[in-house]
Amino acid sequence: MTDRHASAHWEGDGKTGKGKITTQSGVLSDNPYGFNTRFENEPGTNPEELIAAAHAGCFTMALAFQLQSAGLKATSLDTKAVVTLVQDGDGFKVTKSALTLKAVIPGIDQAKFDELAGNAEKGCPISKLLNAEITLDKTLSPG
Repeated sequence: MTDRHASAHWEGDGKTGKGKITTQSGVLSDNPYGFNTRFENEPGTNPEELIAAAHAGCFTMALAFQLQSAGLKATSLDTKAVVTLVQDGDGFKVTKSALTLKAVIPGIDQAKFDELAGNAEKGCPISKLLNAEITLDKTLSPG
């Protein structure tokens, strides 16, 4: 089992407040996020972009392992993930993660490619996460 972590810090209200996201690896360190980076394309990141990056990376690696198990090796696998955020009543929800793959794989036919890509899409841990149980451990500090 592997645990990875990231953290977010927020100050202010939802629309004008500002936050920072930091990851365990340090690849993100106090990277800014807020309403403007989420809905108005200001510099910084946002949760949907991070989910898209995770899904694209996870799926692509899962496909590389599928290919390896089949005795195949890709020359290149390029995946784009587009995560869709829509209005949901008074809030929002993510309704879709659309993966687009461009692959160069010597020696594979279309049927095998479809099979292995489908297995990777269903078996990638991030694909599974998007339908996972969510738990919340919370603490309120005075102040």
